[in-house]
Order: sequence, then structure tokens, then C-alpha cells
Amino acid sequence: MRALSVPAPGRSPEISELPAPSVAEGTVLVKVRAAGFNALDNALAVGAMSEVMPHQYPLVLGRDAAGVVEAVGAGVDHVEPGDEVFGHILLAPPIQAGTIAEYAVLPAAAVAAKPSVVDFVTAAALPLAGAAALGAVDGIDPQPGQTVLVIGAGGGVGSYAVQLVAARGATVIATAAADDADRLKALGAATVVDYTTGSVADQVRAARPDGIDAIIDLVSYAADSLPLDLLVKGGKVASTLGAADEQTLAALGLTGTNVMAAPTREVIAPLAQLVADGTLTVDVTTTLPLARAAEGLATLASGAARAKIVVTFDN
Repeated sequence: MRALSVPAPGRSPEISELPAPSVAEGTVLVKVRAAGFNALDNALAVGAMSEVMPHQYPLVLGRDAAGVVEAVGAGVDHVEPGDEVFGHILLAPPIQAGTIAEYAVLPAAAVAAKPSVVDFVTAAALPLAGAAALGAVDGIDPQPGQTVLVIGAGGGVGSYAVQLVAARGATVIATAAADDADRLKALGAATVVDYTTGSVADQVRAARPDGIDAIIDLVSYAADSLPLDLLVKGGKVASTLGAADEQTLAALGLTGTNVMAAPTREVIAPLAQLVADGTLTVDVTTTLPLARAAEGLATLASGAARAKIVVTFDN
């Protein structure tokens, strides 16, 4: 099969011919029709997680996919060959298998039936980013009438978070570049703060002088990077990068959650149903054929990615 893989540690990703994977107990072999990129793929490509979890090479990139079931392993009874599905390869040692390939083996626990009205590209863009956004939104539990600041709203996770917060009746302030403002407002943001023109905290304070109720932060790695003084007492923080330090928050009368996305079937199937019902938009800004997949990875690495990037397969 053809796949986007890292041939050896320190090497650049390339399209290569590799043996197709075989199905095993508790797994599903999928003929991939579309595969979604996530920021995690760039980390894996450069070996940033190799000290945390062993890697084996050649390492195929990609964690999210949608396609058609080719075979199922023992113990799998919720899908069968010929079914259209989508899912995610959960992180487990050793890191080697991926989805930006003509065939991928996914754990059955993270494979769900694709609603017929949802196309493959849309489904492939949903699992990891959608699960991360849902975890962040659940972490702050927004209530009608509250105001939530989503920092880093222009990316894939942010695009989902904006919608999920707005759907719960809260007012969303999103940070993004100016050219993303219309897109994010269409997704449900009441205000878009342009982080390139000055202090985000100053701009939000001007818009909400009485404070905000919660922050979803998708860009910071430490609590001292968060604009915590914008929050009212009892405010909540959710971070996807570990910035919600419990002691720092508690000292200010705040609470927080560090989100670990869990794109299992129980999480992604309801998200796909929201898409099928038309209540959640999957915002794919770039689709690339496999031959140009490395371009998507480079866009992620540059920090210029907007919403979701998906690789498509003619198979």
C-alpha cells in the first residue's frame, strides 16, 4: 500500500510503498477513503513523543480515518466488511500504525458506523478534534447566559468548541486572525478578537468589563500564559495542553480541567449524529490527495492551519 510515513528517526515524511496491515483480534481493517490531520501528527513526525512512548519505523502518520471495512478481527461484532465507518487509532505503544495510508487497522473500540448522509472527508475530520473539543466544553460546563472565551478558535478543535459552547446557550468570544472572523461567526461566535492586533486580554476586557465565566485554551502550555484575570470568581478553565494548573487556579478562586481527548466509539458516534442532523458543522478548509499529503503536515508545522486538513484517496 501507499502511505505517508517517516522511514527512520530524524528523516522527513515521504510517500512510500509498505506492506498492508493485517487485521487482528479486536481490530478493524479499513480501506481508507479519507484521513484527517491533527497537530499530534506533526509531533509524531518529528519524534517529539518518542521518550514518552516507543516508536517503530517506518512510522505511518495520521490517527483519524474514514473508509470501508475490509475485514474484522475476532470479537468485533458492531461492524462488518462493506460497512462505511470512521474512527481513530488510539495512542498505545509502540507508535507505528497510522491512517494516512490506503489501508489502516483501527481498534474496534474507536470505530463507529458512518452516517450515510455524512461523506468520507467530513467523517475523517471529526474524531480527535471533535473529542478534544467536547472534552473541553464538558470541562467548563457552560450555562445559558454565560460568556466563554475560546483561545485558538481558528483550528480544528476550536472550530468545534465554538459550536458546542454556543449550542449550550453561552456567548462565545473567539480568538483568531482577522481572516477567520466571518467563518467563526458563522459557526456561532458572537465576537472574534484578532490576536494579531494587540493584547487579547485587553480586547476581551474592553468587550466584557464585568468579566467572563470560562476559558477554553487550545494554545498555552502553562498557566502563566492564560489571561486568568478576565475570569469572575468561580470561573472555569479547560486546556488541551496541560495549562490548567490546579494550584494556580485555586489560589485565584478558579477551577480547571486538563483535557485528554478520548475518541472512542461512544464519543465519536454521537458527534457524527450531530453532523448528520445538521447541528454540528465539520469545517474542512483543505483537502489534498495522498501525493501532496506532506504539504498538509508542513501547514500544521508552520502554525498556519485553519480548521481541518484532510487527505483523500482514489481507491
